[in-house]
Amino acid sequence: MDVVVVGAGIVGLAVARELLRRWPGLQLAVVEKEDRIAAHQSGHNSGVIHSGLYYAPGSLKAKLCVAGGRALVRYCDEHDIPYALSGKVIVATDPAELPRLDELHRRGQANGVEGLEVIGPERLREIEPSAVGIRALYSPRTGVIDYVAVCRSYAADVAALGGEILTGRSVDAIIPRDAKVVVATSEGVLETRYLITCAGLYSDQIAAMTGSPRDPRIVPFRGDYYILRPERADLVRSMIYPVPDPSFPFLGVHFTRRIEGGVWLGPNAVLAFAREGYHRLFIHPRELLDSLSYRGFLALAGKYWRTGIGEMYRDFSKPAFLRALQRYVPDLTEDDLIEGPSGVRAQALSRDGKLVDDFVIDGDARVMHVRNAPSPAATSSLAIGAYIADRAAESFHLDELRPRLYPGAEAPASQSGSAEPSANG
Repeated sequence: MDVVVVGAGIVGLAVARELLRRWPGLQLAVVEKEDRIAAHQSGHNSGVIHSGLYYAPGSLKAKLCVAGGRALVRYCDEHDIPYALSGKVIVATDPAELPRLDELHRRGQANGVEGLEVIGPERLREIEPSAVGIRALYSPRTGVIDYVAVCRSYAADVAALGGEILTGRSVDAIIPRDAKVVVATSEGVLETRYLITCAGLYSDQIAAMTGSPRDPRIVPFRGDYYILRPERADLVRSMIYPVPDPSFPFLGVHFTRRIEGGVWLGPNAVLAFAREGYHRLFIHPRELLDSLSYRGFLALAGKYWRTGIGEMYRDFSKPAFLRALQRYVPDLTEDDLIEGPSGVRAQALSRDGKLVDDFVIDGDARVMHVRNAPSPAATSSLAIGAYIADRAAESFHLDELRPRLYPGAEAPASQSGSAEPSANG
């Protein structure tokens, strides 16, 4: 093999697709431990196409989310994948939130987000008649999509370009050698020139197999959703979000009308008791101990313990969850809320207890790791693929393979770049 990609989530598939687009004939395989693609974070999310207004200007998240969102919309137009740019309002309900709302507006403008508008209560009521607030930020370019459908399309592209997707193969060991990397899987050994890992919830453990540090450590946080009763779905037209709370490291509960028409309410954010702990009481003792004994988690818990207890209480108390939602849509009742799905966020955490806010991608001349790729990684996937392909071209010297890929001829003109946004562009 020339390249092995670990992980058939949306990032791994986007990376594989981009490498094959730039270097046709590349011998590439995607290795996935589950029996299907998009089994975890890529298939357990609310399906939002983010506009890029939350992220620090100049960060990878800011650059790749804005570029990736535009590329994703173009891709969906070209491949007939349904999406809707339904818009989003970020609602301030208290005067203390107004400076933070203004900062979001500033960030969005600095990041090149199109169409942002600060609105008052009257305009808010026009957009979301059931919502209340003293001011809001309207983002018309925020949208919704089915990311599993996007993953299927990326996978079809990988196959059409000659790549393999090998499901049902967990990675048991990775052994870098002088001229190759040996990847031992549950279904046999693969030898490859280069390795790119996009392992999501297990990204730190997979990186450690290559001799890389485990830090930043992945700590899993579960988010539970309620679904709005279908006959009450007219309470929400698009998306209603809170102003981020600096006393809590996650976004807070919000309202999302999904592409199929249902409305999801949430999520909360609590420590998951397993890396794939999608249910409240599912416990993997060794993984839970790994989280609870990590110095970084202890520091985080010490800083946010009050908020964390509140989140855990709300996780088990439907009335408490409802009260958080009623701050934005007062007409909601407890009967309107139906138990919904859940997801687990692979959050990288440093030893000093800080959530790693930006995407983290590192590596060397043979191995590259995607260490932290939470939201908005799905929105950013095509741009992340282009960014990693740029780095791979430089670090892996993939152009040295061209004589073998294109014997007796120059590389096709289309391989000098990518149709998707480059991180260097």
